[in-house]
Amino acid sequence: MQIKQKRVAAIHDISCVGRCSLTVALPILSAAGFDTSVLPTAVLSTHTGGFENFTYRDLTDDIRPISDHWQSLNLEFDALYSGFLGSFEQIDLVAHLFDTFQSEKNLTLVDPVMADHGELYSIYTPEMAKGMTTLCAKADIIVPNLTEAAFLLDEPYVGEDYDQNYVEELLVKLSQLGSKKVVVTGISFDPSQLGAATYDTETRIFDYAFNDRVSDYFHGTGDIFGSTLLSGLLNDFNLKESTQIAVDYTRECILKTVELGQEKRYGVCFERAIPYLIKRLGL
Repeated sequence: MQIKQKRVAAIHDISCVGRCSLTVALPILSAAGFDTSVLPTAVLSTHTGGFENFTYRDLTDDIRPISDHWQSLNLEFDALYSGFLGSFEQIDLVAHLFDTFQSEKNLTLVDPVMADHGELYSIYTPEMAKGMTTLCAKADIIVPNLTEAAFLLDEPYVGEDYDQNYVEELLVKLSQLGSKKVVVTGISFDPSQLGAATYDTETRIFDYAFNDRVSDYFHGTGDIFGSTLLSGLLNDFNLKESTQIAVDYTRECILKTVELGQEKRYGVCFERAIPYLIKRLGL
């Protein structure tokens, strides 16, 4: 029996220079074997980390017409995947898109891309951060980092001052926003290791995925992680396995970047590591 190719709707911004958001999600999901449809939330000349004077075009007015046209075509998606949103109004628009295309057969992953290192990104406001909980409530799985988790829960950012008990309490509180599964990135209990923590509300199991830490900070790794996590899940790996693949592939991308001496503000050289991803996914 012929198996239908799965289709993903990726709802992110486009940074014309600097590998992140759609310029990461589209090639990774495509390499993982999926027909990837895109809905841009904004267009920027570069991403916002490490660059100044970037241009920014808000595409809020385009989201509903695109969604309506997709609906008129009777499109069905195996996964809905949202990331960086360009305005407060987009939260309700993406929520409407979820309501339109969600079904019992598909998966919705929300990466609440809005903050890092204890601070919101430049175009985000506390109101937008609070509003993001609306999308998290509609998701099957959410993938915040520690900073985003703090803003979603309206709690202080703890930095590196946490233990396993704190992380597991955080995962449970995040799941109470409405998603069945939660993955929190940027978790470390050992300075030499970095990874992610997961929680499944149906099994009530906590899991962890780690790999050796590469020192320094690299832009776009969160988008690589989220896109890879979704790729694993859609290729029928479980949550723990998919998270480990995402941790390992993200590290592999960073290693390629260091090896090539790539200027880090342009993002990591994920393209060079795609063969590794395809092998890990068994494709």
